[in-house]
Amino acid sequence: MINIKEDKKLSVLNHSCAHLLAQAVKHLYPDAKFWVGPVIDDGFYYDIDLGDDVIKEEDLPKIEREMKKIAKDGKRIVRHELTREEALDKFKDDPYKIDLINNMADDTVISCYTQGDFTDLCRGPHVDTVKELKYFKLLKVSGAYWKGDANNKMLQRIYGICFESESDLNEHLNFLEEAKKRDHKKLGKELDLFMLSEYGPGFPFFLHNGMIIRNELENFWYKEHTKEGYEFIKTPIMLNKDLWELSGHWYNYRENMYTSEIDDKVFAIKPMNCPGGMLVYKNSLHSYKDLPLRIGELGQVHRHEASGALNGLFRVRTFTQDDAHIFMREDQIEEEVIRLINFIDRIYSVFGLTYSIELSTRPEEKYIGDIAIWDRSEKALQEACEKSGHSCKINPGDGAFYGPKLDFHIRDSLGRVWQCGTIQLDMNLPERFDLTYIDADGSKKRPVMLHRVIYGSIERFIGILIEHYAGAFPLWLAPVQVNIIPVSNEHHLEYAQNLAKELDSAGIRVKIDDRDEKMGYKMRESQTKKIPLTLVLGDKEVEDNSVSYREFGKTDTTTIPSDEFINLVTKCIEDKEYNI
Repeated sequence: MINIKEDKKLSVLNHSCAHLLAQAVKHLYPDAKFWVGPVIDDGFYYDIDLGDDVIKEEDLPKIEREMKKIAKDGKRIVRHELTREEALDKFKDDPYKIDLINNMADDTVISCYTQGDFTDLCRGPHVDTVKELKYFKLLKVSGAYWKGDANNKMLQRIYGICFESESDLNEHLNFLEEAKKRDHKKLGKELDLFMLSEYGPGFPFFLHNGMIIRNELENFWYKEHTKEGYEFIKTPIMLNKDLWELSGHWYNYRENMYTSEIDDKVFAIKPMNCPGGMLVYKNSLHSYKDLPLRIGELGQVHRHEASGALNGLFRVRTFTQDDAHIFMREDQIEEEVIRLINFIDRIYSVFGLTYSIELSTRPEEKYIGDIAIWDRSEKALQEACEKSGHSCKINPGDGAFYGPKLDFHIRDSLGRVWQCGTIQLDMNLPERFDLTYIDADGSKKRPVMLHRVIYGSIERFIGILIEHYAGAFPLWLAPVQVNIIPVSNEHHLEYAQNLAKELDSAGIRVKIDDRDEKMGYKMRESQTKKIPLTLVLGDKEVEDNSVSYREFGKTDTTTIPSDEFINLVTKCIEDKEYNI
C-alpha cells in the first residue's frame, strides 16, 4: 500500500485534487467556505462550512461530475504571492482564511493559487493544470470540528484520492473493497468476537470467541516472556494524584486522565502502567548483579479519547498494554535493546508480520529531563538498532515526554502499516522516583529504564489480526479449530462424539454440528464462520476409524486415520503454523 504523503509526485497531485474538489463544491454550493485541504497518507480531504446545506454520500457522484467537467476545461493553476495586507483584503469575507492568515508567522511567504474562477490560500505546490487531474475518486464524507476542537463548529470533511493513471486508481479502489470486507468491526460481529454498546462508548465487550483469541495471545505472551527471563506483576488500576504529579503525567497528560475522589483525596485511573512499575522496583533493594531486571505486566489502562475518534478496537478508551519495564545499568543499554529487537522480531514472525523501525526524538515542548540526557539516549537507541542489523528512520520531535523511542511499524497482508511495538529509553523517571541500585563498589547508582510493548494494545492488536487474516485465523488462534459434521445423526453421531472427546482431550477446540439441516448448508456455514478444519463423517469414516477433512478456503477433501489427524492438528497448534 502506497503512502501518498511520502510520494512527492502523488502528494502534489492529491493536494491539487483537493483544490479541484473545493472548486466543484463552490460551483454547486455557492455559499461554501473552506478551512484546510491537506494531503494525508491515503489521499486528501477538505474541511468545508456549508452553512445549512449537508453533503451526503449519495451527493459525491454529483461533485465528481463537476470536478471532471472542470478538469476537462483544462485551466492552468497559477501561483500568486501576496503581502499580509493584500491577503487579508482578498479573503476579507472568509473568516477561515482570515484566521489562517492571522496565525501565520511574520516572515511567512503568503501565497494563493488560482484555477479559472476559483482562488484559494495555499503554500502549494500544485500541478500545472487541472487537466492533469483525471483519475480521482471521492471516498466518503464525515464531520470534523474546526481546528479539531469539540467546542468549535462542526464542518463537513470530504475525503478523496487521486492517481496518475486509471489502472493505479482501480487497483487502489479494489484494495479498498478488500479492506472493507476485512473491516474488524464487521467481522467482529459476524464471528461473535466482540461487541460495542452505547452504554460504554470506547469500552469494548469481548464475547466468548474473542476471549479465546485474547487468552491465546496472552498465554503466548507469558510463555515467550518467561523464556526471556521476565518476572510478572499486576499494579492497581487507580492511584493517588501525588504519584501522577511525581511521574509528570499530571502536568503532561492530565486532559486524557479519568479521576475520582476517595476519602477527600484525588485519585486517577492509570493511563499508563509505568508509575506502578516504579513503585514495585522501589519495594526492595537491588544490586548491580540483579540487573537487567525485566518486569512484565499486562496492565489495563484508561485514556480519554474524543468520541469522534473512537473506532472499534483500534481507538478505545480502555485497553490492555503488554507492558514491560526493564531496569539496567547504562553499560547494558545496547545489549538489552538488541536483545529486545530480536525478541520482537521473533514474536511478529509468528503472525507473518513484517515491520520497519522509526526512532522518535525529543519533543519541542512538554518533555522532562536535560537535553544532554536526551541526546545520549537517542544515540544509544540508534546504535543498538543498527547493530541488530536494522535501519531506523528518524521521526524528529515525536518521542514520549520522558524519553526517545523506537517504534515498530508492522505491515499486514494488505500492505497497510500499523504502529504497534515500542521501545522507550528513559533516563528521567528513575531520577524522579529516586530509583537506585548498589554498585560493585558499594555506592548507590541510578538505573536506566526501558519501557516497551510488543502487541502495543491487546485490543488493537486483535483488531489488526482480524483484518490481517480476514477473520480466518491460523489454527492455533481460531476460536473453533475443528467442526465435525456427521452425515447422519442416526448412524454417525456416536462416532463423531467419541472423536470429539479425543480431540478435546488433546487440547483441540472442537464442536459438532448435529443440527437437522442439509449437509451443503452446514458446510457453507462452516466456511462462513471461517473454521480452519471441517470434518465430514460418514459410513466409510466410521468403518475405517478415519476422518475426511477440508481446510478453510479449499474445495478438496483429504481422508486419513483419526489418530494421524489428531497428531497433525496437535503439531500444527504447537508449532503455531497457519494450517496443517
